[in-house]
Amino acid sequence: ILRLMKGAGIIAQRGYKRRTSYKAGELSMVAENLLNRKFSGSKPNLAWVIDITYIRTQEGWLFLAVVLDLYSRSVIGWSMSDRINTDLALGALTMACWRRRDHAGVVVHSDQGCQYTSYEWNSMLKANGFKPSMSRRGNCHDNACAESFFSLLKKERIRRRTYPTRDAANSDVFNYIELFYNAKRRHGNNGDLSPM
Repeated sequence: ILRLMKGAGIIAQRGYKRRTSYKAGELSMVAENLLNRKFSGSKPNLAWVIDITYIRTQEGWLFLAVVLDLYSRSVIGWSMSDRINTDLALGALTMACWRRRDHAGVVVHSDQGCQYTSYEWNSMLKANGFKPSMSRRGNCHDNACAESFFSLLKKERIRRRTYPTRDAANSDVFNYIELFYNAKRRHGNNGDLSPM
C-alpha cells in the first residue's frame, strides 16, 4: 500500500497535533466502570456516554461535548463553548435530559476528567436519578463509542480544517450532527440504518 501511495503521490490524512498535557490533581469523585466496554443496549435510555473534543478555529479552540445513547448511537445532547469546563458537559447532559424525558436509572458513562468529577456534575446526576460510570484513568478504549463519533466527525466533516470563526464551526458541527449524522448516516451497529 505504501509503495502504491508513494507512486500516486497520496499521503495519509492525519489529525491535529497532540496537545501538551499537564499533571492533574487528585480527583474528588471516581465512579465504578459499570459499562466495562459493553457498548450495546436492548432499548433506549439504558446507557449514555459523554465526552469532549476540540475543534480548531482562527479565534481559538471550540470545545464540543456530546452525549450518545448506546442503543442507536444517536447524539441526544451536545454543547459547544470556548471553554472546557463543567458547564460545557452540563449543557450537553441538560439537552439529553430535555430530549429524553424518561431517563431515571440511565447509566451515564464518562472519563475521569475534572468536568465529570465536579460537585455540580455529581449534583446533576443525583437530581436526575442517573447512575455514574467512569472509564479507567487514561484508557480511551473504555469510552470508545464517543471517541468513534469524534473520529467520524473529524474525518467526514472537519477534515483538518481550521474554521474562520467559532460561529462558523458551531454552525457546521450543528449541521453534521442534526441533519446528517442523526438523520441519515448509516451505522453497522443499527443494521445499516441511521440512528433516527
